[in-house]
Amino acid sequence: MKRLLSTLSATLFCFFLAEAQPAAVKNAAKSVFSLTTFRADGSVLASSHGIFVGENGEAISDLTPFLGASKAVVIDQKGNKMDVSRLLGINEIYDMARFRVDGKTTPAVLAQNAITTGNKTWLVGYGIKNPTITETTVKSTEKFMEKYNYYIISMNAPDNTIACPFVNENGEVVGLLQISNTSFDTHATDARFGNSLTLSALSYSDACIRQIGIPIAMPEEKNQAQLLLMMAGQSGDSLKYESAINDFIEKFPGMNDGYEAKARLRANNMLFEEADEIMKDAIKKCESKDEAHYNYSKLIYDKLLYNNNIYEPWTIDKAMEEANQAYTQNPLPLYLHHIGQLTFSKGEYQNAYDIFMKLYEDKLFSNPELLYESARCKEMMDAPAPEIIALLDSAINTTDTLRFRETAPYFLERANIYMKTDSFRLAVMDYTRYEILMQGRVSAQFYYLREQAEVKGRLFQQALSDIARAIIMDPREALYYAEMASLQIRLNMSDKAEETAQRCVEVAPDYPEGYLLLGLAQVKNGKKEIGIENMQKSKDMGNTQAEGLIQKYNK
Repeated sequence: MKRLLSTLSATLFCFFLAEAQPAAVKNAAKSVFSLTTFRADGSVLASSHGIFVGENGEAISDLTPFLGASKAVVIDQKGNKMDVSRLLGINEIYDMARFRVDGKTTPAVLAQNAITTGNKTWLVGYGIKNPTITETTVKSTEKFMEKYNYYIISMNAPDNTIACPFVNENGEVVGLLQISNTSFDTHATDARFGNSLTLSALSYSDACIRQIGIPIAMPEEKNQAQLLLMMAGQSGDSLKYESAINDFIEKFPGMNDGYEAKARLRANNMLFEEADEIMKDAIKKCESKDEAHYNYSKLIYDKLLYNNNIYEPWTIDKAMEEANQAYTQNPLPLYLHHIGQLTFSKGEYQNAYDIFMKLYEDKLFSNPELLYESARCKEMMDAPAPEIIALLDSAINTTDTLRFRETAPYFLERANIYMKTDSFRLAVMDYTRYEILMQGRVSAQFYYLREQAEVKGRLFQQALSDIARAIIMDPREALYYAEMASLQIRLNMSDKAEETAQRCVEVAPDYPEGYLLLGLAQVKNGKKEIGIENMQKSKDMGNTQAEGLIQKYNK
């Protein structure tokens, strides 16, 4: 009987407590949701709560559950489950996040005035149909950022209420619950601050954003949207980039940027037919038809330059057709320059040269790159070296000093021309300038090429150093060992040459030059018998020089 009375008393207490709560406080529960985030493998990462602040899925919660998350879902008070689709804003210092879910939502009303010290507030917990509501008082209020409020609440937070809202007697949300790391008090951060959070295109470089797999929402402003699209492409996250592309096309269906980005993404994944259809769609829908034709042509041209996979509809003639369409509709120098590049690719070097030089004479478009391209045309036409060098000299001399790194390919090209004219030391100087401008980011092949110039220019110590660098960068390339061994033999370093040649045959047992050089080094080191054997092995493998050396040393 006593147990029955105790149960009845507790029930009546809860009833009267519930009746004491303002109706508006209970109504605020309609905007509270549960939040669950997931790792990339689908396992649960964290759980929390939050409130809706807009009718179209806008919501705020704490940031922590999102760090390391690839996906997130919310469940509203009615039990409806919705995916978190886009991030709208974050703040790491105050641990708040603003985002959007897929679906229509019931927003909370945010309080514009602070609750003062000693006044009542109600913590509205999450619950499907039966949310928990706890009355408490404000211990103190602090201002931050001049207009927002930070509350310290006199209570121990009930379990499972992180990021649930505190409301005033009108049911207006004053802040979201945060557990203090330094005291037993409960804290709340102004919900208006959470609702003010935004992200920009530059947010892609934020460390927190890089930890979150959920994409950033596309900005409303066109220039910011274009920048975000570019930043998403550079982020290395293909899923975020795909989302950014789709968002851009949806928001700006008359602009080319989204279609081009999507087509390039498909082309990079060898889905050329899809890329082709996307660019045709762009030509139909975009306001700037000439730009769409130009982008289509560029996509084909880049594929032909950098991708050897066959897609028959994409030919140099198709690229030229689209480029001509762009230029006919809007005769921009940019489009004519692209036509010049296509003309060069077709092997029509004189026509390409004429286009580049015509553009160079246009003071509004003139730039050193055109002189470099003209020099390449001259080279392909076997023009006299002085003509080619004169164009390259002009390209170098007319480059702005603030952009001098752009001259790197000009020096490399001039070095190659110097090699053809037996101006080996001049070639070495230009190779070195190229290396400096590239800040050392060069290949093993580069050091081999410069070594060749140094040998012919009788700069032997520099040549040894460069071929050693080539070997360090590509230790599996037999040619570099053979070149070093040959140079060491030439410089009477036969002991070193034998070691190098031995390494050569170990790296490439089927490389006949390695055995020839090994045999030659061994003969010079007094190991005639085994040296002749290795020369014979080289001969048997098809080396035509071996026979003469065998006869020379087998006397």
